[in-house]
Amino acid sequence: MKFKTPKLTVVGAGPGDVDLITLKAIKVLKTADVVLYDALVNEELLDFVNPNAEIIFVGKRRGCYTYQQDQINDLIVARAETHGHVVRLKGGDPFIFGRGAEEMEYAASFGIATAMVPGISSSLAVPASQNIPVTKRGSAESFWVITGTTKEHKLSKDIALAAKSNATVIVLMGMGKLSEIIKLFQLENKNDLPVAIIQNGTRSNEKVGIGTVDTILEVVKENELSNPAIIILGEVVKHRAAFVNIQAAYSETLIA
Repeated sequence: MKFKTPKLTVVGAGPGDVDLITLKAIKVLKTADVVLYDALVNEELLDFVNPNAEIIFVGKRRGCYTYQQDQINDLIVARAETHGHVVRLKGGDPFIFGRGAEEMEYAASFGIATAMVPGISSSLAVPASQNIPVTKRGSAESFWVITGTTKEHKLSKDIALAAKSNATVIVLMGMGKLSEIIKLFQLENKNDLPVAIIQNGTRSNEKVGIGTVDTILEVVKENELSNPAIIILGEVVKHRAAFVNIQAAYSETLIA
């Protein structure tokens, strides 16, 4: 095999819709010698990969690990040294709860050149796909993006802080701790605060549940919502219904 310079490029695959990946990401996939991809990556994106590249699924989902993180790190280094350009394809944006920075640091410690291609984060794109803005004048001046589960498998303490604010709160990987999250908002007397939960956001099998802090658990049960899903808490959730009503009224006007 002709020697190739070892390199790692961490690439964001976007939120799920195959069209929501950047042009730069596609260009990088075409130059890959090896692609390591995660469970949340839309496999249709593999059609853009260099046809001579080795493709390895290293997906991780709760309770099901094809590879442990240490094994993925070692695989990156090993394949870079033997094959050349390794592309680590990760869902959303790799620098937002994606451990992309850790993988780059590990590769760099072996003298491997690294690069990063940002992705469209699911924390912003998934709400937007359902006409929910994370900020809106008069409703929210800021937003929090928080992991629902820390590396110790506990609820992030930042959620309690976020519940005290008027900001939009977006929780990733939080479905397993939804009841705990809801209790924190109830303690702040935000019982009527709108909540949206979007499962498989931007994909053809997307499911949506809309409720309030007090009703969302029942909504989840009725709609059988589960991971992978994003939780959005805030007044901005109301925009979705308002937008739908405006569209409906406009359509009725055209028909009349």
